Amino acid sequence: MPLVDLIERLRGSPAVAALQGEDAVYVVGGAVRDLLLGIDPHELDFVVEGDAVAVARRVGGRVVAHERFGTATISLDGVTFDLTSARREAYERPGALPEVELGASLREDLERRDFTVNAIALHLADGELIWAPRAQEDLDARRLRVLHDRSFLDDPTRLIRLARYGARLGFAIAPETDRLADEAVAGGALDTVTGSRLGAELRLLVREPQPAALMALERHGLGRALLGDAFAPDERIVAGAHELGGPLAALAAALAARGDRRGIRRTLDRLAFPAHERDVVARAAAGATYLTDVIDPQRHAAETAERITDVELWRALRNEPPEAAAVAGAFGPADEARRWLDDVRHRRLAIDGNDLVAAGLSGPAVGEALDRATVAMLEGRARTREDQLAAALGA
Repeated sequence: MPLVDLIERLRGSPAVAALQGEDAVYVVGGAVRDLLLGIDPHELDFVVEGDAVAVARRVGGRVVAHERFGTATISLDGVTFDLTSARREAYERPGALPEVELGASLREDLERRDFTVNAIALHLADGELIWAPRAQEDLDARRLRVLHDRSFLDDPTRLIRLARYGARLGFAIAPETDRLADEAVAGGALDTVTGSRLGAELRLLVREPQPAALMALERHGLGRALLGDAFAPDERIVAGAHELGGPLAALAAALAARGDRRGIRRTLDRLAFPAHERDVVARAAAGATYLTDVIDPQRHAAETAERITDVELWRALRNEPPEAAAVAGAFGPADEARRWLDDVRHRRLAIDGNDLVAAGLSGPAVGEALDRATVAMLEGRARTREDQLAAALGA
């Protein structure tokens, strides 16, 4: 792709417009990779060969500077973006956060990155491309390669990123990188990293194309090292759960075959998942048989199985997150799961608890009455507000 086209494709970015005229500013990383692949980048990362804080102050707007770290955040004309000074990194021990040294050249900054295809810079001033060693040949070959042999030991989260980028880009893994990844996992590299860092990468991975991203964790035993023996993904099941319920359903499906709810909760706690996401995944993974359980086994085994009623769906899934229905549907009757997700769970009574309190009910009797009304509504016996109130009161 002609370099002028790359620059033109960035002209609409307010951040790029604000930085025009600053000779030391480069767009770096995945954004440049995506531009070269013909993909519109979602966000732009800017590196300054020199003093990023000084550049930010020249650009203007509201600047929040962190001079010790060589970074600055600029808010200008309703847009916020970051500038980072080029840096070197050194790792005191495997898995530790890096020690940062400012004053590096751009090429040194590129060579500290994870994969060669992410170690490319685009000079905003003239469109020149700067490549780390082998970056251009790897991008042309659609190949993922680490920049040095200790890459996965220095930062084992790169193992998860290897799976992420492979799924997103459809790139192959260079043989030597594949060997290094295998050795790192087998050597317990993940044990040197905090659970929160691993969990952050896993949460990004589940939002990549599925089932490719989760299936990529099978390679080298990475998924089991990360999530334990519960990780046993089936490509068809993961794909079905993702289609019905999205990223968290896909992760739950990968854990459903062998995992128990408590074990999954403990694992996700270790990975510092937010409480809501942890509970959704654990409950959905434990719910793989909900839909089939509401059908009599003999009826389900018949050649022409009867349709699950709306009331059966409601009773089975009313207290579960939508992801539980998605996982259940991936294992069993997907049409029934889809009916619950798209229709039945969205139906609402025309009455509420206040109406029943006004009618003289209190305490648990209110909830029981609402349940009666819901059953009547789902069975088609109480379509109007009056009929629902009558059903609730047992009239």
